[in-house]
Amino acid sequence: MADPLFQSHSTPLRSCRQPRRFAPRLIIMVRDPIAGRVKTRLARGIGTVAATAAYRAMMTSVCARLGNDPRWETWLAITPYGALHSRTLPSGTRRSRQSDGDLGRRLEAVMANTLPGPVAIIGTDIPGLTPSDIAGAFKALGASNAVFGPAPDGGYWLVGLQRRPNRPGAFKNVRWSTAHALADTEANLRGTPIAHLGVHDDVDEARDFASLRHLIGRRILPAKG
Repeated sequence: MADPLFQSHSTPLRSCRQPRRFAPRLIIMVRDPIAGRVKTRLARGIGTVAATAAYRAMMTSVCARLGNDPRWETWLAITPYGALHSRTLPSGTRRSRQSDGDLGRRLEAVMANTLPGPVAIIGTDIPGLTPSDIAGAFKALGASNAVFGPAPDGGYWLVGLQRRPNRPGAFKNVRWSTAHALADTEANLRGTPIAHLGVHDDVDEARDFASLRHLIGRRILPAKG
């Protein structure tokens, strides 16, 4: 059963303000960075300790870079279930637990259990994300019912829904971690206006780490050359 966002247990940090109805919301899907349970594909190439450190650095820097922007509310959707109050996760941001099930069920639960308003969901393994990327997603949702940030491998680094009207089943039967993930999700949304953002690379394997390691852990990204 989904654990609804914006319940009393979801705001354990006193620094967090009360959530605003109809505000744009950025949901960052995070895992407690426990060695052997995060970035397992990356670990096969660079080792478990290095992969865990890379995940923690990406998570911390992406949350710091995006989490305090006043243009949207930011929430961490956390797994595993018992990690809601983990001290290894970034502080100062509202928290809620992820649902059980595969990625599709967890994304569906986020969309179903968040207060009204546009929602954008990202992960933590895109070290090149900037606030302008997120602002672009919410701007796109002003004219479209859905927005995607495509990844080169056929997946996506961001999915956003306007949710008016609701679009249940957006993530049903998606072939996750394949070249079909974006196409499958868009097929579920056939007939509704869809917008696309720019392509971003993620860090899944050792070659990704090698090409993007200069961005990992940076709270301020270098200027694009």
